[in-house]
Amino acid sequence: MTSAQGTRIYLVDDHQEFRDSCVWILEQTGFEVHAFPSAEALLKELSRNPAPARSCVVSDIRMPGMSGLELQSELAHRGLSLPLIFVTGHGDVPLAVDAMRHGAANFIEKPFDAPLLIEAIQSALSAHAPQAASGALANLTRRERQVLDGIMSGKLNKVIADDLKISPKTVELHRANLMAKLGAHNVVELTRAVLGQG
Repeated sequence: MTSAQGTRIYLVDDHQEFRDSCVWILEQTGFEVHAFPSAEALLKELSRNPAPARSCVVSDIRMPGMSGLELQSELAHRGLSLPLIFVTGHGDVPLAVDAMRHGAANFIEKPFDAPLLIEAIQSALSAHAPQAASGALANLTRRERQVLDGIMSGKLNKVIADDLKISPKTVELHRANLMAKLGAHNVVELTRAVLGQG
């Protein structure tokens, strides 16, 4: 089960009452929630401030302006690999099934109980973590990869520094950078991210 702490949820729905109740539920669970009245508003925010590694989008499927499906397509077009959960009205299930065929993590019919939404988010984040780490691993520099290999072998910074003939301070900098790229806050999370590659 993925921890809610340090996880950002982007909530997109044109009904303020629904947004407010969802924000309250998710913040009570410990998530950081950014709510938007439209898909366009979310995209504007993401173009200014990139999403952290542990993020999830919860979006209505039918909205004025850009629909949830169009949002899904635009996120893919921009190369933004964020787990996406759709909330739908009763008549929108076929649309939601189509969305899942195109990579959506889940869909939930309104009205729903809070635990169902939280469980869907936790599942989406857990399933997405290895994919996110896979992309991040590809973004590591050669030196960061060498430092990561040392960490995975259980070596101390000083030993890694000796092996690579660099200073322990430089190892610390590479270590901090690679952990940020992989969205890990400690060695346990780092190991989980790397081993998630299979």
